Amino acid sequence: MLLELNLTTAGMLRPCLTSWWLAECWPQVFNKLIRRYKYLEKGFEEEIKKLLLFLKGFTESERNKLAMLAGILLANGNISASILNSLYNENLVKEGVSAAFAVKLFKSWIHEKDINSVAGSLRKVGMDNRLMELFPANKRSCEYFSKYFTDEGLKELADFARNQQSIGARKELQKELQELMSRGEPHKDIIAYVREEMKKTNISEQTMIGIIWTSVMSCVEWNKKEELVTEQAIKHLKQYSPLLKAFTSQGLSEITLMLKIQEYCYDNIHFMKAFQKIVVLLYKADVLSEEAILKWYTEAHVAKGKSVFLEQMKKFVEWLKNAEEESESDEEETD
Repeated sequence: MLLELNLTTAGMLRPCLTSWWLAECWPQVFNKLIRRYKYLEKGFEEEIKKLLLFLKGFTESERNKLAMLAGILLANGNISASILNSLYNENLVKEGVSAAFAVKLFKSWIHEKDINSVAGSLRKVGMDNRLMELFPANKRSCEYFSKYFTDEGLKELADFARNQQSIGARKELQKELQELMSRGEPHKDIIAYVREEMKKTNISEQTMIGIIWTSVMSCVEWNKKEELVTEQAIKHLKQYSPLLKAFTSQGLSEITLMLKIQEYCYDNIHFMKAFQKIVVLLYKADVLSEEAILKWYTEAHVAKGKSVFLEQMKKFVEWLKNAEEESESDEEETD
């Protein structure tokens, strides 16, 4: 059957690309054959990969139709997004063939499915962070990519690529932060580095405090015993409280940090009983304000471990409220 299809050369597939009508019909033919003869699936995908390496052997019209065909096959799950590896061929990229082919392919793919389906397939094969490689090195920027694909009517893809680049930058920043902390770099140097990165990448303080929290909690090996990990956490966070304080100048940043602490303690079972002590420590270190804690308690908390953590915080919150009332009463007497 594979010999009858004879997909091993670009020339034999040319008759299949003589019209858009055939490009619509052939995916159905391939789909039925592969479903019936499962052993064809791997071979078919490999032949498509080889075919894409020789795109320069096709006319522009034929390349466009092949791109549409590939997009439909990808949408139907007949082939995986790993075929895009062939488009990173240096010669195809340099001459602009890869980018032009990708435009037609993604248009067809998104038309059949949607951007979420495309994104999922790309992530599955680790291609979600490689889309910039469709362009030569001197044009490999988020701005150029965004303009190129937006102008071609693929703003959804441009937005996806921009988001992926942002995620990648955050991961690199977190990795660098962990290395700085592991080397014991002074807090003032880390703070200066983070502020510079915030300017360069346009990361908000709310996003940054989440990255810093994750980095702080990832740069140490935690004790597996619940009764010991709380003491270890308090000692560790006391050391890094100046760093956390530097990036909680806004109320939203404080709430973000509270939520990160809540999620971390919930996701790491040994920290379940440490939540209240961590919050109190950061309150005393002027990282978290009374207002932020009360807002988290009354309305800003998330569902993860809600009942456990609210119960832990009950007495401290009551103390905060009483202290606030006493403060207001003293002010009235002074007036």
